[in-house]
Amino acid sequence: MKLVFATGNKGKLREASEILGPEYELMSPAQFGITEEIPETGETLEENSIQKAEYIYARTGADCFADDTGLEVDCLNWAPGVYTARYAGEHCSFDDNMEKLLSEMAALGPDVPRTARFRSVITLILNGEKHCFEGCVEGKIALQRSGAKGFGYDPVFIPEGFGGKTFAEIPEEEKNAVSHRGRALRAMVAWLAR
Repeated sequence: MKLVFATGNKGKLREASEILGPEYELMSPAQFGITEEIPETGETLEENSIQKAEYIYARTGADCFADDTGLEVDCLNWAPGVYTARYAGEHCSFDDNMEKLLSEMAALGPDVPRTARFRSVITLILNGEKHCFEGCVEGKIALQRSGAKGFGYDPVFIPEGFGGKTFAEIPEEEKNAVSHRGRALRAMVAWLAR
């Protein structure tokens, strides 16, 4: 099955391809000449996911899906949340985002609970109809960055059940088996296979 994945992020595209497997051929918006930033003006992950999928569907007419993912840190009132990709400001890097996150948490003191979760919402548009799927993984924020794998906040997120290793220290196959996006993608695949 061919699906357009509404992302320009090569890490996300690779991760989704590995999770979905050979039955799915993923295409990027760039293959349709869409190279501009896809709008994300929603106030929730769900709104952004729907907005991105609708944007791609309106321009391609092809079956597609989009995800929006947020890191929700309890002691920061669930920030960065919907602003995860631009937490340190527009056009910032994930290094800037991680630095801001770690410094804000350090300012709260050493005893602040570091519990957090990654949550992904995927919107699939198939034959013009929208379907949403969610995945979540609980964990905590590390005191400092660790590991070289993955992308985004992976060097500072420690998922439950991995002996204190960050997502960036876990082999990709293991991360994909438990990740928030992986769980949402598997929910989508299970729905498609019904």
